[in-house]
Amino acid sequence: MEADNDTGISEFLLLGLSEEPELQPLLFGMFLSMYLITVFGNLLIILAVRSDPHLHTPMYFFLANLSFVDICFTSTTVPKMLLNIQTQGKVITYAGCITQIYFFLLFADWDDFLLAVMAYDRFLAICHPLRYTVIMDPWLCGLLVLVSWIMSTLNSLLQSLMVLRLSFCAEVEIPHFFCELNQVVGHACSDTFLNNIVIYFAAVLLGGAPLTGIIYSYSKIVSSILRISAAQGKYKAFSTCASHLSVVSLFYGTSLGVYLSSAANHSSYKSAVASVMYTVVTPMLNPFIYSLRNRDIKRALRGSLDGSLTRASAVAAPALGFLL
Repeated sequence: MEADNDTGISEFLLLGLSEEPELQPLLFGMFLSMYLITVFGNLLIILAVRSDPHLHTPMYFFLANLSFVDICFTSTTVPKMLLNIQTQGKVITYAGCITQIYFFLLFADWDDFLLAVMAYDRFLAICHPLRYTVIMDPWLCGLLVLVSWIMSTLNSLLQSLMVLRLSFCAEVEIPHFFCELNQVVGHACSDTFLNNIVIYFAAVLLGGAPLTGIIYSYSKIVSSILRISAAQGKYKAFSTCASHLSVVSLFYGTSLGVYLSSAANHSSYKSAVASVMYTVVTPMLNPFIYSLRNRDIKRALRGSLDGSLTRASAVAAPALGFLL
């Protein structure tokens, strides 16, 4: 992508979370740790689902896809921020900024759609258990993930192209640790009315529609659980969707918190700090929520670990015998 011909701008400045020099090592260590935990935690979920035949079900298929998207979502922002802190730089190229906007929106929207798909899966499993395996077949599972990806791609492509039409001033300083769409549009010198209309429309449509589907699914789930007479049956039904409900609450709660805090404080830096919750913290906590509250995942992780140790021992034994 070339820089805008009207302005000749070739780069933006990302001011990050803090400009205090003494805080940079702390920020680097903290975000590096959270990023590594996010990547390895979600990779373990993917490995567990793939390696254990008992987890080859629609619910865990969607969970593995969610873990993959969480890794990608965090990887669009944190590595660049770590690089800027390490090199004490703030520059991101114009093309790099547009690319970051595209992939950030792609994986954020995909995450949102997958949460809605997982709520639909739980709705069918609890409210229509006899028809569940017939309806939620592998073809439909793949189609739901594919449609989610297509919708996310179309929105991120549209928003990126809308930014490309804008003109920017000679120097743009973004008080954020990544190229957040609203911040970039807000620093444009040209008219942004059409951009703002598209942003708000997409937020209502792509954010509101999945949330509405989630609320509807869980209203039906709660209604079905309340009709179960046995307490053990109620607990078993609720336990199958407790982890997903926790993740949904964390994702939408932090996202809404960021929006409300930025609207109330009108502070870009406070908004940037608050956005850490849904861009970094939420993807990091998802593996813990699913593994700590799910006996199937814990069993699969223990099996994968035991298998890895057994294979490592088998490989190491001949070498040790040769040395001895």
